[in-house]
Amino acid sequence: MDETAIAFELPHARASATHVGPPLDRISVRDYTRDVEIGAFRSERGVTQRIRFNVVLEVSHHAAAEDDDVDKVISYDTITEAIEAELAAERVNLLETLAERIAARCLADPRGVRVFVRIEKLDRIPGTLGVEIARSRLEDGASRIRQVVPPSTVAAADPVIVHLPPEAAFGADAPAWRDALAALGRPVIVVLAPRDPQKPALSEAERRIGLLSIEQSVWAFAGADPRFDVAATRTELDWAAKHGRLTVWAPSHMTTAALKHAAPGPDDPAGLAAWLGAELGAATVIIVGGALARPEDLAGALP
Repeated sequence: MDETAIAFELPHARASATHVGPPLDRISVRDYTRDVEIGAFRSERGVTQRIRFNVVLEVSHHAAAEDDDVDKVISYDTITEAIEAELAAERVNLLETLAERIAARCLADPRGVRVFVRIEKLDRIPGTLGVEIARSRLEDGASRIRQVVPPSTVAAADPVIVHLPPEAAFGADAPAWRDALAALGRPVIVVLAPRDPQKPALSEAERRIGLLSIEQSVWAFAGADPRFDVAATRTELDWAAKHGRLTVWAPSHMTTAALKHAAPGPDDPAGLAAWLGAELGAATVIIVGGALARPEDLAGALP
């Protein structure tokens, strides 16, 4: 297939036709349409028009499919959040500028290899008009990538990690604790203890049973209040933090998969909260109990 034949194909067809070497995996977002104020003409200022995005991100190989592990793949949110971040950053005149910036954000993740971005205006003419670019983090394309917002300067969501003992999570004041967590106005990740204290695990089987006991508490807590979601993976936790959600952590997946830094056992839920805070880079980990034993004291524990 020559360049002329693929000129008006969607980006996934061009990606397939132009790749050299072993095939790469791809994730894509198609026909993502937003109302945007964009354009250099006077008639385009102060009004919005429909803009359609088609993006294909080629990624390096991974073993996610072997163990069904969501934390090993690049999320589709990488693409949609790149689009939304650049739309929110500032008004631009050119589709070319917007496409370059979206491409740079998509390739900020080191697992991204090549990205195709097509952006079209749907309201300017009876048909569509637009721009399509291909950018690569490989050596032959690196000079064309303009890192408008370097990854190190992008503000990351900073969740508050809160460990609740059983008497707070399920006692008479449990509704007040849930309200206090929601009133913090921050993304919150709740770490719970099992309802029955656990002895130190002497085997892997005992450790897994203890973790399942914690997760029984997790589902009971979330089931009592629709404001709280359950999250088990790093991807889910990152997404929840970015979107300001209230989350209860189910620890089995992350603690079992941990290789570099072994997690504490289910007999040490406060230690699990500290471990999770370190894994996520959270600045605030609050352990409820002792001097902090009342829901009304929770807000004062924030830095």
